[in-house]
Amino acid sequence: MPLPDLLADLLGDLHKPDIVWQALAIVVCVLAGWGLARLMYRSFLRERAEQGGLLGAGISGFGRVLAPLLIVALLAVTKLVMERYQSVHLLRVALPLFTSLAVIRSFFYLLRRVFARRGPLGAALQTFERVFALVVWLGVAMHLTGVLPDVLAFLERTVLPVGKNKVSLADLLQGAVSIVVLMMLALWAGAALEERLMGLERVHSSLRVAMARVSRAVLILVAVLFSLSLAGLDLTVLSVFGGALGVGLGLGMQRIASNYVSGFIILLERSLTIGDPITLDKYSGKVARINTRYTVLRGADGTQTLLPNEMLITGVVLNQSATNRNQRLVTKLVVSYESNLSQLMPLLEAQPKGVARVLDEPAPNVLLNAFVADGYELELGFWIADPENGAGGPISDVNKKIYALVQSGEIKLGHPSMDTRLLDAHIASVVARGPQPGANSGH
Repeated sequence: MPLPDLLADLLGDLHKPDIVWQALAIVVCVLAGWGLARLMYRSFLRERAEQGGLLGAGISGFGRVLAPLLIVALLAVTKLVMERYQSVHLLRVALPLFTSLAVIRSFFYLLRRVFARRGPLGAALQTFERVFALVVWLGVAMHLTGVLPDVLAFLERTVLPVGKNKVSLADLLQGAVSIVVLMMLALWAGAALEERLMGLERVHSSLRVAMARVSRAVLILVAVLFSLSLAGLDLTVLSVFGGALGVGLGLGMQRIASNYVSGFIILLERSLTIGDPITLDKYSGKVARINTRYTVLRGADGTQTLLPNEMLITGVVLNQSATNRNQRLVTKLVVSYESNLSQLMPLLEAQPKGVARVLDEPAPNVLLNAFVADGYELELGFWIADPENGAGGPISDVNKKIYALVQSGEIKLGHPSMDTRLLDAHIASVVARGPQPGANSGH
């Protein structure tokens, strides 16, 4: 039956009781389809969706498609049954509307399967899905009801003055839709590509981050240029904007541009990688994330410091694991002058052995640093191979073993001492002279 005749028959059935039964049947099919979808998802689909991975992402996305598919199936069966007893014009209009909704949901489900995202979609992409699905569904609904040509004609007739030109609402709407759709698709594809690149274990982590950042920037740039051309904007006018942007970067944005360029230099030359323990000026910690503008440095106490990338390029950076991950740790102590160093130094060298994370090679060594007032200053050095895990634990364990030797008397620590010979000589001279005459005259 042609669509205008179907709508005419539907309008003619509005005063008949058959329309009530059809509306009630549509409500029942919607509720039943939605309830069956939730029941099926909770029964045997949720456990697989919570497992994560590609299969979990696919099942999670299919859960949103299942409800409209069940509703369409129930509406089709209901129409076949009810058309034997009464007119089903309302069901014939409702069926293509819900079918279009199922097709839209299936389209986004296939997109997710193509991009195969492991994690959940961002809030912006989820909002875009809902808005785009609603707009397309409204367009299909207006087409089925015959309203779409009138709406398009109204948009073409309505003209707005933009400078010296006049632009119709249809052109503005087409440009806005093309820009939004292409930008969201570029962000979606960029996020999926970044996830794929970060999963390449054989590629260096810095190179993976650089490739992900560059690919996302290129996708966004291509989407903007392509959407502007679809909107009818001459791209040659962007030359003026490009010149102004260059002047702005050269004057007011030079530090920001410098940080961005420095970020790409760090990522490409691999001078820093995620997990490297570094020290820059008064900041120390482990590199947690390298962005194009700044680098996140996580300290031993859990605090995070955002270092501009320019500082990492122009400043002196102490990287404890750039070429050799081994790090020498030191603990110092002062022993008494009465100690026998020929026996004490080998005893101290044996203490780091057996401590967790301490290397056997290079072997621990003891150095005689200085002769201080309290005794001999000794330096016990030993090596670890994982400086990113911190140095406090091994040093503490070695100090505990030295403390046990101090408690047992095998090591005698130096104590502050005072030379009292000058004071003793003064007291002896006073005693030899005896009491002076008139010392107690005031009493």
